[in-house]
Amino acid sequence: MMTSSVAKTVLLTTLAMMAFAANSVLNRIALAEGAADALTYTGVRLASGAVMLVLILVWRGGFARLGQMGGSIGGATALFVYAIAFSFAYLELAAGTGALLLFATVQLGMLGWAIRKGDMPGWLEWGGFAVAAVFLVLLLLPGLSAPAPSGAVLMVVAGLAWAVYTLLGRGSARPLVDTGGNFLRCLPLAILLILPGVFMQSTSLAGWIYAIASGALASGLGYAIWYGVLPALERSTAAYVQLSVPAIAALGGVVFIAEPLTLRLMLCSAGILGGIGLALWGADQRKRAARHVTPASRAMKKG
Repeated sequence: MMTSSVAKTVLLTTLAMMAFAANSVLNRIALAEGAADALTYTGVRLASGAVMLVLILVWRGGFARLGQMGGSIGGATALFVYAIAFSFAYLELAAGTGALLLFATVQLGMLGWAIRKGDMPGWLEWGGFAVAAVFLVLLLLPGLSAPAPSGAVLMVVAGLAWAVYTLLGRGSARPLVDTGGNFLRCLPLAILLILPGVFMQSTSLAGWIYAIASGALASGLGYAIWYGVLPALERSTAAYVQLSVPAIAALGGVVFIAEPLTLRLMLCSAGILGGIGLALWGADQRKRAARHVTPASRAMKKG
């Protein structure tokens, strides 16, 4: 029988994944329906995310004054590039396709960085990422159901920016504080993005609601839930559950925007997510094996 603590962890993890997927769905709804322009939407999302994170941190005592905020200029820059490329990409991409491209690019980008730093993957990881790369290429090949090239490129840029953001924040002792600090650093640029839309009235009431929901709930509150539940999850489990985000986003696109769920997208999604899942599992096995290698056994191998 599931204990209350396990049930709570499962519930919070599910809510976090749904929040991350909601970012794709809300962005796509707002832009596809013409409820908001991409610049205003990005500004409102970042600003409302900053407000929500500050409120959460003040409530939790995360920082007492502005001078103590975490994050960095580099992290804020990566966050801003991700957010604006993400918004413009969804002018042309379906919710599920965009989430899939984003997730795959983040994972491939982090793999490339690990290799550059000398952390060579094992054969399972190479095999998994090779499978993911092949299906990613198949998804992007020209055809009736292929995503728009410009939208795909922008989402790849967003994915690489998020990979940089993740790498900069890896090992953070206060991830939520650092995230709040990065959002706050983006606030002046967010206001600059919002002002033209306010004067030109390019965003409807619905557009404002979608953007605020994306920033305050799907981003701000979503990150708070995720960072709160992370200590209860193994690192490999945390990586695996994120495989569900593109699938949830695709389902949301079908339900809320009536987007078609093509055979090509389903097959390529299975290939990409299955390949990444295999690579994550291979990495977990390799690291577990490395932890069990004793100094004596290392000396014997060298001898």
